[in-house]
Amino acid sequence: MSAFWGVMARLLVVSLLALSLPAKASMMSAQETMSVHQTSERTQVMQFLAREDVAKHIAAQGVDIALVQQRVAAMSDDEINQLSDKIDQLPAAGNAVLGAVVFVFVLLLVTDILGLTKVFPFTRSVR
Repeated sequence: MSAFWGVMARLLVVSLLALSLPAKASMMSAQETMSVHQTSERTQVMQFLAREDVAKHIAAQGVDIALVQQRVAAMSDDEINQLSDKIDQLPAAGNAVLGAVVFVFVLLLVTDILGLTKVFPFTRSVR
């Protein structure tokens, strides 16, 4: 058992010494920060266009998805910024419907278990 504690003590000493090593960090310029932000927003818009439901909706309007992606790639950073903000404000209807269905199911399940209703045959009421 003392060998175990000896190994643990050595590991603890090494880990504490490693904490004192300096970390290398540098300041980022505003230009570097903006380019990273713009790249992430452009990627977000392209991922939105690559979604299957969005592609189906665009195709239903009679527009080629490849043409849309080319035009988005040619947009300025300000236009991408506006488009990204609009995408963020869109409601996620699929998630809302699924959430409502799960809520109703759990509500009916709890009322069945409490004996207030008898909707599901697989539940046993508390009463």
